[in-house]
Amino acid sequence: MTIRTRLTLQFALILAVTLLMFSLAIYYFTYFSRRDFFSESLFDRARIVAHVYLDGTNRADEVSRASYRRYLRQFYRTLPEEEVRVFDAQNHVVFKEGRNGPGPIPQELLATVRREGQEVELESDYRQTVGLLYRDAQRGDFVVIASSVDADSRQKMNDLLTVLVTGLMSSFVIVGIGGFFFAGQALKPMQRIIQEVDSITASDLHRRLSQADGQDEVSLLAQRFNSLLNRLETAFAGQRTFVRDASHELRTPLAAIIGQLEVALLQQERTTQEYRRVLQGTLDAARLLKDLTNGLLQIARASDDPSQVPLSLVRVDELLLQAHEEVHRRHPTCRIDLDFSEAADNRRQVPYVVRGNEALLLSAFLNIMENACKFSAGRPEPVVATLTASRNRVILVVHDQGVGMTEADRQQVFVPFFRAEAVRNVPGHGIGLPLTAKIMELHGGEVRVESQLGQGTSVTLDMPAAAA
Repeated sequence: MTIRTRLTLQFALILAVTLLMFSLAIYYFTYFSRRDFFSESLFDRARIVAHVYLDGTNRADEVSRASYRRYLRQFYRTLPEEEVRVFDAQNHVVFKEGRNGPGPIPQELLATVRREGQEVELESDYRQTVGLLYRDAQRGDFVVIASSVDADSRQKMNDLLTVLVTGLMSSFVIVGIGGFFFAGQALKPMQRIIQEVDSITASDLHRRLSQADGQDEVSLLAQRFNSLLNRLETAFAGQRTFVRDASHELRTPLAAIIGQLEVALLQQERTTQEYRRVLQGTLDAARLLKDLTNGLLQIARASDDPSQVPLSLVRVDELLLQAHEEVHRRHPTCRIDLDFSEAADNRRQVPYVVRGNEALLLSAFLNIMENACKFSAGRPEPVVATLTASRNRVILVVHDQGVGMTEADRQQVFVPFFRAEAVRNVPGHGIGLPLTAKIMELHGGEVRVESQLGQGTSVTLDMPAAAA
């Protein structure tokens, strides 16, 4: 079922229930109002009949009483199928006029009237029977029972029912047609959005939806979709740049390996030293290729869904010692001083503990410490790694006195394969800091780089501490 049809049915159902309840209220309020009015009319008739009857029966001569009875019969014949009975104290009928009712008057009704003073009974087909206790000081109490059919209300209520039913059916038809039309008008922007979305492909992600300039829900949806297209365009552009740069970086060591082997095969005979030189160059290029491939795989792993990366409690100080040992093995001439300190507000029993992935955090530590060694090679000042633990944060700062970089280069250090101008002669691929940034993002932390050209660089890893 389409949204247009569903909206039409829901709107018609709501209006139908509303009109139906309103019609029922009108019908029943009208019915009870007319019934009460007719009951009061019957009571008035009963009082008049009792008064006139007693006045006529108190006349002295029989001729006068007979004349008065004829007048009384003519007087009360104004209601449809009216019948009146007057009962004395012994419940004997002393006066009766009109058409015969459906049956004798129940004794329970007479007893109720004598006890309550008056009573109303409803019968089928709009017939009502009322009873009234009429007190006379000389002749005692009389019970007057009046019965009639409310023919006028019956006709009027039937007419009202016909009008309400006809109005309801007409309203259903009108609401159905109108609701279908207006639902279509309201959903036109959605249809245009669907057409525009269908026309956007991977080759033209720069296009945007045209319904995003309002404040209604459709415009908000278009704005969100345009934001999604912005992120997709950025991701596609980054992917294309990443693939292009990765291909370029991978081609360099492969070209070196192929060139070394081709040169070695050009001559029939070579000395042992020449073969060793060729094999050493090939081995260096293969190691470079391996490091680059491992870096690319680590970036891909750090970009995975964080929920799929296993996390555990990690002692950062022990991990830093492990990274220090590995960097010293790779760069024996590089001196790295470690400084462990705690902030004043650190009251945790186990310091330097974070919740993270040990392998990824070790890779991040190795990246920044190895970069510090490479970019400060030949300087007498050591690299200083300071680890600080506070109540909520664990912070590692690695500072070197190397070549540093300009502000423009510093703003590009997290772009994969970017190499600052001052360090292009230093071996590397430009994926260490981007990988570290992704690892920190995965752990809810951040990376900050501060550097000045010729004065060194400081890299800060800021991570949330695990709960005590």
